[in-house]
Amino acid sequence: MYDAILPIHSLLRWLVLLGLIYSINLSARGYFRGWQFSKRHDSIRHWTATITHIQLILGILLYTKSITVKAFFSGIQSTESLFFGAIHISFMLTAIVLVTVGSAKAKRKKESNEKFKTVLIWFSLALLIILLAIPWPFSPLAHRPLIRNY
Repeated sequence: MYDAILPIHSLLRWLVLLGLIYSINLSARGYFRGWQFSKRHDSIRHWTATITHIQLILGILLYTKSITVKAFFSGIQSTESLFFGAIHISFMLTAIVLVTVGSAKAKRKKESNEKFKTVLIWFSLALLIILLAIPWPFSPLAHRPLIRNY
């Protein structure tokens, strides 16, 4: 199961990043240009949050099956086991909470500019945390390729 989910999780990160970047860009433009928050904007907000939640489910499945995480909990300390056993999961859960709260708050706002502003702030914070928690190829803690060879 681990070997089947890992490539999906790895590829889905790009959809999460693209969704957040697109939502943030759209929200910034909508907020600063005074647009009306349309059904299209609401749909983009909703699908961005949905994609991040799917990624969360896959990530939790991987977390429960990962040899690196099991090593962390058994006391084998390495930067990689620390990263995946504690840092990655903590940061990503925080980011998902930010996306979820931001999406829910934006949905409940009455004014268009408040909806755009809410998505812009909460999704931007989530994106920043996600970018910090991804195991980039240049990361000193744990590194993975940009696109995995399957």
